[in-house]
Amino acid sequence: MADPETPLTQLPGKKRRIGVMTSGGDAPGMNGAVRAVVRMSIAKGCEAYGIYEGYEGLVRGGDLIRQMDWEDVRGWLSEGGTLIGTARCKSFMQRPGRLQAAKNMVLKGIDAIVICGGDGSLTGADIFRSEWPGLLKELVEKGELLSQQIKPFQHLNIVGLVGSIDNDMSSTDATIGCYSSLSRISQAVDYIDATAFSHSRAFVIEVMGRHCGWLALMAGVSCGADFVFIPESPPSSEWEQDMCRIISRHRKLGKRKTTVIVAEGAHDRELNKISSDMVKNLLSEKLGLDTRVTTLGHVQRGGTACAYDRMLSTLQGVEAVEAVLDATPETPTPIIAIDENKITRKPLVEAVRLTNQVAEAIKAKDFDKAMSLRGNEFGRYHHTFLTTTSTERPELLLPDEKRMRIAIIHVGAPAGGMNAATRAIVAYCLVRGHTPITIHNGFPGLCRHHSDKPIGSVREMSWLEVESWVSKGGSEIGTNRGLPSEDMKTTAACFELYKFDAMFFVGGFEAFTAVSELRKARADYPAFRIPMVVLPATISNNVPGSEFSIGSDTCLNALIEYCDAIKQSASASRRRVFVVETQGGRSGYIATLAGLSIGAFAVYTPEEGISIKMLARDIDLLRESFAKDRGQSRAGKLILRNEHASDTYTTEVIANMIREEAKGRFESRFAIPGHVQQGGFPSPMDRVRAVRLAVKCAEFLEEFAGRSADEIWQDDISAAVIGIKGASIDFSPMATLETEETDWKSRRPNEEYWRGLKSVVDTLSGRPKLSGS
Repeated sequence: MADPETPLTQLPGKKRRIGVMTSGGDAPGMNGAVRAVVRMSIAKGCEAYGIYEGYEGLVRGGDLIRQMDWEDVRGWLSEGGTLIGTARCKSFMQRPGRLQAAKNMVLKGIDAIVICGGDGSLTGADIFRSEWPGLLKELVEKGELLSQQIKPFQHLNIVGLVGSIDNDMSSTDATIGCYSSLSRISQAVDYIDATAFSHSRAFVIEVMGRHCGWLALMAGVSCGADFVFIPESPPSSEWEQDMCRIISRHRKLGKRKTTVIVAEGAHDRELNKISSDMVKNLLSEKLGLDTRVTTLGHVQRGGTACAYDRMLSTLQGVEAVEAVLDATPETPTPIIAIDENKITRKPLVEAVRLTNQVAEAIKAKDFDKAMSLRGNEFGRYHHTFLTTTSTERPELLLPDEKRMRIAIIHVGAPAGGMNAATRAIVAYCLVRGHTPITIHNGFPGLCRHHSDKPIGSVREMSWLEVESWVSKGGSEIGTNRGLPSEDMKTTAACFELYKFDAMFFVGGFEAFTAVSELRKARADYPAFRIPMVVLPATISNNVPGSEFSIGSDTCLNALIEYCDAIKQSASASRRRVFVVETQGGRSGYIATLAGLSIGAFAVYTPEEGISIKMLARDIDLLRESFAKDRGQSRAGKLILRNEHASDTYTTEVIANMIREEAKGRFESRFAIPGHVQQGGFPSPMDRVRAVRLAVKCAEFLEEFAGRSADEIWQDDISAAVIGIKGASIDFSPMATLETEETDWKSRRPNEEYWRGLKSVVDTLSGRPKLSGS
């Protein structure tokens, strides 16, 4: 008999009922994805349904599939795990279970699902879609549904979001949850380092990753580990001797602590398991080191999502709804991926096929293929780790005529990751035979203190001096905003005196300006006719030539932690609005990305400015919102204002205006986190990107070895900025950036990729576009 329950009819036009579910292992950021799907669906005129307990809820139906409203996902960005639950479901693996799931969906009127999970969960979803017509036919034949009931639901659209702390899906650079997990690991290793140094101990850290070594590898890069074991690239048959040789060498150089990272799926080239205890026993017995094992376990999976995972899950959730609305019956099931900074859609079947091929290649002992299938970025990080960790690589030494004296300088305000970049390029230089020279305290330090006794500001660096810098915030060599133009003659004389062959700049807009000045001065000062490259490092993320600056992720994490605490206070009082002032110079990047990551009510940026009409509209919206509040939790609201958004409407003025207009119906406060936003420990993302980009810069500078000064002068690319642009990493010539891509007055790029994200913040907060804007 057909089910007596009357199914919901299909929504008109392109409007859909979109189900959202989480499946497989939980990952930080899943709640952000659910929130984005629910609110974007509603904003597009669709209806959103939460499918609770993963596939189990899909099979059981009933109250486990229920409509979700706008307020149902309030405050979800700051929650860990998955609030709609996830569970193993054996019944869905069998056709009868999928048949029941199809019936439940038809009865609820759902014709599209956005599923956030790992490769197994997404594969199951694609099988469900491929079987959909047959399942509906069978339901009619068995009398479970009537033909007129299934008629509106002939096609099912699936969109996948990859939620996995292991980052084990091919075709995407990052999965939802992976950087949060890496943050837990890096924080734990940073804390362990302190006790390891105190007692001169060795620690073996076991991290998750049965078939994927991403967490282990990135932990090794971000924490400066001595040795790493990953499944895709097992050590040689003589790994015991190789590891002991490297660690012994580091100890002889004066290093007091030893860190070895082991992925839980580590093995040798014959697929024999390498356990943490095996490594521990080797270090204890062969090297005589006091060694401990720490298995981090599920602490890697827990906690709130970091800034990157909140941003990623939100943007991918928004794109998933767009993909549903764009889909036709012929559209292959997509996953929403990210390549560097670009959100993309990739075929799910192909991504899963490539992912499965990694495990097959490992099983066949074809480790080169396994590495290549992980993608170029994975291979580059592995190469970078090997290059910057081992102090003895004779095969990498360059001939004498190719070796350079490479100067390293920090210019501008401090930013998380500056020290990691410096450590990486010093280590790379030493392995290649170059001479790394640090300039302390920027250009003023170079000009005024280079000849100080007993130690001047220009110093050749050893590996041991920088070895521990990867996790340190600020700038260990000192940084300031001084520019070479303040004393160009002395600057040139110092370049000649210390025989600089190349120069590596780490910093923000001041570093960009410094290279611009030196490039233009080459006609008068031949000493400047050397290759120069800028690695953007600033919390403002305002350097032309790059969409990402080292330090901005650390800033976002510090700001989000601060805002989470503020929002908790606002929510406890229920009827309270906090106006929080962010740094960022005349770039609204930090305010906008933080607003995206905390679910801000409104964001004010220098690019958009603030008007009385805008403030009046927002105050009206606050009145409406609090009038509808009937005691819901998480009711506090945050407004983010960039420090230069307006000269008139300051943070305090806005808070006072809101308080005055609220007429006692709600309260308003302001908060200024200030330099807290520069962060303490650099975030893992800032560390690993700093290391990778610094090595790439060193390779870039090496290309000019042996060329004459005039040849270098005539080559525009000899003064460049390294940058992430969309899905690629490029070097952009300063000459082009200066004239075509820089807003010198506002100290930011002419085109800022993130400005389109402002509309996403407004959409997901329910803030309509101002008429006439």
